[in-house]
Amino acid sequence: MKEIVLAGGCFWGVEAYISKINGVLETTVGYANGIVDHPTYEQVKTSTTGHAEACYVKFDEKTLDLEKLLNKFWGIIDPTLSNQQGPDIGSQYRTGIYYMDESDLEIIVKTKREQEVKYNKPIVTEIEPLECFYYAEEYHQKYLEKNPNGYCHIDLSGAID
Repeated sequence: MKEIVLAGGCFWGVEAYISKINGVLETTVGYANGIVDHPTYEQVKTSTTGHAEACYVKFDEKTLDLEKLLNKFWGIIDPTLSNQQGPDIGSQYRTGIYYMDESDLEIIVKTKREQEVKYNKPIVTEIEPLECFYYAEEYHQKYLEKNPNGYCHIDLSGAID
């Protein structure tokens, strides 16, 4: 099993989209790579903790390789926007790929290079080792399953092969 953490704006939509991809075994939303230990949503939404709203992903690499997962992810974000996705603005809504396995970096960079030719502006998506990940409050977990009419800026239909 492989693990990676992806930040693409509001974590509700990222989690809902990624969880539909064949080969994804587990998704959990939380706060990644900030400076406050065990932040709350109320703290993170102030853009002062340094955390990104993110989605932890565990996947079966025999069914879904990292490159395919990342290409799906690149398809739901605008990697040229800094601290914003859709109508959500703030550093907690930045895009990021946070890896736990150094050997994944080569594939991550490869997919980024392939994306760069699609844009006239530079890609600002962070690519960094995962420093920390704190689980978000329970009401955020599987939010769009619990609230089918809840807010989401991502088209969830593209996740299914």
